[in-house]
Amino acid sequence: GSKQQQRYERNGFRKESFILSVDVGTTTIRCHVFDKEAKVRGSCSTKVDLLYPEEGLVEIEPEALWKSFITVAIGAVHDAGIQMRQIEALGFSTQRATFTTWDRRTGVPFHNFITWQDRRAADLVKSWNRSCTMKAIHGVTKVLYFLTRQKRYLAASLIVFSTQHVTFRRLGRELLFGTIDTWLLFKLTKGQVHATDFSNASATGVFDSYQMCWSEFFCSLFSVPLSIFPTMADQQAAMFGECCFDVGSVKITMGTGTFMDINTGCKPHTSVAGLYPVVGWKIGAEVVYLAEGNAADTGTAIKWAQELDLFDDVKDTSDLAYSVEDSDGVCFVPSFSGLQAPLNDPRACASFMGLKPTTTKSHLVRAILESIVFRNKQLFDTMLRETRIPITKIRVDGGVSSNDFVVQLTADLFGRKVARPDHCEMSCLGAAFVAGLGVGFWKSKEELKKLQNTDRVFLPRGPLKDQEYSHLLQSWDRALRRSMNWYHQTT
Repeated sequence: GSKQQQRYERNGFRKESFILSVDVGTTTIRCHVFDKEAKVRGSCSTKVDLLYPEEGLVEIEPEALWKSFITVAIGAVHDAGIQMRQIEALGFSTQRATFTTWDRRTGVPFHNFITWQDRRAADLVKSWNRSCTMKAIHGVTKVLYFLTRQKRYLAASLIVFSTQHVTFRRLGRELLFGTIDTWLLFKLTKGQVHATDFSNASATGVFDSYQMCWSEFFCSLFSVPLSIFPTMADQQAAMFGECCFDVGSVKITMGTGTFMDINTGCKPHTSVAGLYPVVGWKIGAEVVYLAEGNAADTGTAIKWAQELDLFDDVKDTSDLAYSVEDSDGVCFVPSFSGLQAPLNDPRACASFMGLKPTTTKSHLVRAILESIVFRNKQLFDTMLRETRIPITKIRVDGGVSSNDFVVQLTADLFGRKVARPDHCEMSCLGAAFVAGLGVGFWKSKEELKKLQNTDRVFLPRGPLKDQEYSHLLQSWDRALRRSMNWYHQTT
């Protein structure tokens, strides 16, 4: 027995086991191998090939995504120098509200993934929100709320659809339908499982977060035959990775877009300004809810500026912004994909305003970075006003969070300290945490908190900074409103 054990260990099949976690983001698929201390032991990543067939349309080829998923998983295990049999569990998180349809028998997709950034449903969403059916729903649910005081009826009386809800971008009823997690599960199980999870389901627009089931009314309209399976949506995974387990903890992910989430505890938040109540996670009997606001263009704006040769390396942007005292009165509106909460205008355009002969590249870069923070401030103020939940902590992650200028200005304008982890890929870590808890790799959320690392805490620099920016914030708000409804006027 002992000789066999020694031979087993000598061949690399030690008792040490790992969690494999994949994050399917909007622009990148990353895979990490995590050990017991939640340290990354191996990694692999590849770019997502986004397709733009027409203006406002954003797609991904499903088979290419599946091949990339397998490639990064194998690559990360190889990079860690371990055997696949040492992987105790696979966790994965995915971008939400991106979907496709496929043939159940052959598994062949009928069309490309239509991503969460896609605007093709703008007219349909607008007509639905103005329809007699929606007016009837609002009217009936207002009466039900008045009679019962149940917040789920208040939420239904306020509901408006957006282009990010997958419901309005589906092409038919007789097809097998799913978001990215559903497609990957279908492929991983060789067509045996057609499922999603609570965190992804709650972002579809047809899931009743109050009752934790598919909405009977909306499913009668759209037919959603999906079961629930424990994968995880990217933002909820990032929240879990940041150990935002307590009510009032806030996570700001600044990647392709910005997603700001607050833990609202065991009850979903009912919003009037466009914050979205989503299921954070369900572990055993415990259900945790989040309220979320998002801005679609964060990393997108920085990447666009790089392609215009405003800078060579993204790492230079913070120094470029600090190289000038201010943005010379220039305002940038980051709305390539419209404006989300609290303005909710899918027809807004991206724009620079206040350009002068004295404007330099550094001013433009600073204006772009400031605009990201101004949207953060807008979302944060909405969150404070709507939820009235005392903030317990704020943590940032995502690629853009590595920019010191952005995080410091966020702390200044929030008037609160902001913590940044020592690596910014929290969706991967969160999916690993959930998978690890599921198989007993980690025992409790308290154990996970002890594994959390912080790279730096940014402290607000006081009221002077707030006063310095109050005038620019007003100018930026004017620029924002002038950019609204732009495409409606030109088409």
